[in-house]
Amino acid sequence: MKNITKTVSLLLLFVFVAISSFSIDGPRKPVTPKASPGAVALLDLFYNISGKYTLTGQHNFPNIQDRNTRFAAEYIGETPVIFSTDWGFAKEDDKDSYLARPEIVKEAIRQYKLGSIITICWHAVPPTAKEPVTFQPVPGADPQMLASVQGQLTDQQFKDILTKGTPLYKSWCAQVDSVAVYLKKLQDAHVPVLWRPYHEMNGNWFWWGGRTGKYSTKALYRQIYDRLVKYHKLNNLIWVWSVDRPNKPEMQFSNYYPGDNYLDILALDVYGSDFKQEYYDSLVVLSKGKPLILGEVGNPPSLDILSKQPKWSYWVIWSGMVRNTLKKQHKVLTSDPRILSLEDAAYREAVAPLRKISGLLPLPEIKIVKEPLNFTGKWVFNEEKSNLDNFGAGNIADLMNVVHDTGSITVRKTYHLEDADDRITEDLLIPGEENKSGSGNYVQTTIMSTSENGDTLTLDSQVTMKFGDKVFNQVINEKWTLRDKGKELVIKQISDYFRGKRNLVLIYDKE
Repeated sequence: MKNITKTVSLLLLFVFVAISSFSIDGPRKPVTPKASPGAVALLDLFYNISGKYTLTGQHNFPNIQDRNTRFAAEYIGETPVIFSTDWGFAKEDDKDSYLARPEIVKEAIRQYKLGSIITICWHAVPPTAKEPVTFQPVPGADPQMLASVQGQLTDQQFKDILTKGTPLYKSWCAQVDSVAVYLKKLQDAHVPVLWRPYHEMNGNWFWWGGRTGKYSTKALYRQIYDRLVKYHKLNNLIWVWSVDRPNKPEMQFSNYYPGDNYLDILALDVYGSDFKQEYYDSLVVLSKGKPLILGEVGNPPSLDILSKQPKWSYWVIWSGMVRNTLKKQHKVLTSDPRILSLEDAAYREAVAPLRKISGLLPLPEIKIVKEPLNFTGKWVFNEEKSNLDNFGAGNIADLMNVVHDTGSITVRKTYHLEDADDRITEDLLIPGEENKSGSGNYVQTTIMSTSENGDTLTLDSQVTMKFGDKVFNQVINEKWTLRDKGKELVIKQISDYFRGKRNLVLIYDKE
């Protein structure tokens, strides 16, 4: 009886240990044997944020370094976390030039040190050609000798690529070996890479895609895994298996799945905001708890989509598509606590273990210092754009000449009167000090202040008016901002006096 009890106890202990080796959602260990500490920490980061946060990302064409990332940061107002690029395939001076690879390595190392996470895809050259090639087939080219990223190989050619010893297999090996050199440089620099080869493999537009059966696309994916991991001994790669939307029966994800032991992360490419729930649900089932990402998007998913599809751990906006999404829509996304950019404290916390293992200091807190707005200019009242009330445009300045110096603002207002010459007033406003203007029956006291980030000017005024023996008081609050790159002055004015409350939006155009 004791032996039986002991046996049962040992079995239970074995089951407990086995379960403890996995997270609740699945294994956390990279599929690469003896993966580098950085690769282990990088994959662990995605398990930790899965379902909690989504990282922002931006793709950069190979030959322009980080230009797309810099544009995205300026346009959106926050820096994408994921730095995406490609090993290239095209001729010199082309944005997709394969000759940019040495510079890509330098830029990836620089971005990693700055706090970015690196992902690299590869629009691979078909083994029937040598670099460089075109993206699409050249009209009139020999279809038997494909020399473009898009296009189809013959069945025999694809079989030969997967058959050791054939000329096409040797050509394929040489091409893979050429990028292995640069992946090794990143390994030597202790930079882990989210490696996304043969992306959109369930589509038939790239030479590697759309093939099932014995000589299949997933067999090619396994072959590049073996070449890089077993032959080149690369251990800094997190393997990202990447598909497109299965809008045809033959494109179903399961037809292209290479097996659990060949991938760490599952990726979907989505253009046209086609974030169908069924795509997401299918990948969740197929993933068995492994992280999910959006490898390429034309537009990032909305918050509503992310609430229904919370396991997308990051998105990458493709080069040249940042402005497909309006600034205000980007702002809605990046303002949500679930969406993390490089400046966010939650990202600094999430990436801290990875940086420590990589021998890098924790990311410093990033304080975005905006240059204070300057309201200097001649401003003309635009009645049509303004939001007025039943009192109309009476007693509103038609022209304003503003001189905004360090420490003061001079405002010269011109009012066009119906029954007299123009009335002109001039006020010198100093932050925090009372400015008194007018005299006799009309006295106005104004205090000016600016917002902490300098993007809003506030004027708080108290007005005393005398009509005979009657005295009336008025309180006016104005908030000044600029828009349309400083060409438009917006004044939101709220006032309360004997005629009632006014809530106006006054628009002035810069001459």
